[in-house]
Amino acid sequence: MEQGLGFSNFLAQIDSVGISVLVLLISLSVASWYLIITKSINNFIAKKRATAFLNHFWNVESLAEVKKSFNSETPDNAFAELAKLGIEAAADSQLQDSYKLAAAGGTSEFLTRALRNGIDQEAARVENGLTLIASAGSAAPYIGLLGTVWGIYHALIQIGLSGQGTLDKVAGPVGEALIMTALGLAVAIPAVLAYNAFVRRNRIWLARLDAFAHDLFVLITVGNGAASNNEAAVQRTQSAPTPIPQTIAPATTYSNLEERGQ
Repeated sequence: MEQGLGFSNFLAQIDSVGISVLVLLISLSVASWYLIITKSINNFIAKKRATAFLNHFWNVESLAEVKKSFNSETPDNAFAELAKLGIEAAADSQLQDSYKLAAAGGTSEFLTRALRNGIDQEAARVENGLTLIASAGSAAPYIGLLGTVWGIYHALIQIGLSGQGTLDKVAGPVGEALIMTALGLAVAIPAVLAYNAFVRRNRIWLARLDAFAHDLFVLITVGNGAASNNEAAVQRTQSAPTPIPQTIAPATTYSNLEERGQ
């Protein structure tokens, strides 16, 4: 009891259970901070690329130019991937047999399913890793509390065996055991704050993506409808019969008949 107290002394006295709790807290902290840093960087890059793509998308003259850009460049953000998916789905629906299940419901339903599938895939991608961050934020305080309770238990046993139960002999070991609770809070607080920030960002991101999918659906369906109407008008013009000019015969008068009879 006369030796110096501190974190190093606490580590020297804990058993395998305490070491396991400490290793688990350190692992949760490393994993959560890794996800926090990597997801923050990826979200910043994704937002920057999406802004650049949307500025380019709304400045082109037609979807054909957007489709040509996909042939030379691979989509690098969720909005570009959704646009490529929608344009390809609209083109594929024209080639699908109407009796196949994929084309059931017509082009509009086929395009709606394709866009919804793209949004669901992006939602699953942006939510990757949030479960671990949420688990670290919710479970770390209790894990630290478990280490504290276990440390206090062993400290009280040692004090009882030594027969020195004075306050100055109890405060040191109990204070060292509270280090586990502090570590648990140090792991949980950043994880909780990061989780709430990521959830808010993902909600706004998916709302923007859903709005873009609605605009894309309107552009594709209206564009296809206008193109179909133009093609139908051209076909009607080409297939219309050429009007036969009607010649007006000269009027037959009575005097002319008399002349013919003469």
